[in-house]
Amino acid sequence: MIMLIETLKSLFNRDLNKLKEEIEAYQTESQLWVIDKNISNSAGNLCLHLIGNLNTYIGAELGKTGYIRDRPLEFSAKDVLRDHLISKIDETIAVVNKTLDSLTETDLETVYPQNVLEKEMTTSFFLVHLSTHLAYHLGQINYHRRLVV
Repeated sequence: MIMLIETLKSLFNRDLNKLKEEIEAYQTESQLWVIDKNISNSAGNLCLHLIGNLNTYIGAELGKTGYIRDRPLEFSAKDVLRDHLISKIDETIAVVNKTLDSLTETDLETVYPQNVLEKEMTTSFFLVHLSTHLAYHLGQINYHRRLVV
């Protein structure tokens, strides 16, 4: 199980750093917020969603950071500066690493404290889910960026 923590840290770090690269790769800040009739979530909103998601389920729940999520704002906020998004991603990387470093084998094997996916699951299962959730939205952001450039 300790190997799982190192694997998850590697994946979260890889993908959160790739998220920063994607956000930085937009030619203009306004392109981060582009939507159309077939694309309902902008890259900026997906970035805010990923930050909120990881800070809630890893930071607040497992790391006891005190983070308070405003999920509707993740999808309604517009024109947040690119530098602010990058700063929040960096903060999220630090929270994820610190929290994962604090987990024990027992923590990973216990039932995750919240019923998020409408079924009971271990913390290790949910952490793997969070990694795939990040990768899913990262792919959407990459595709969005290439569409709007």
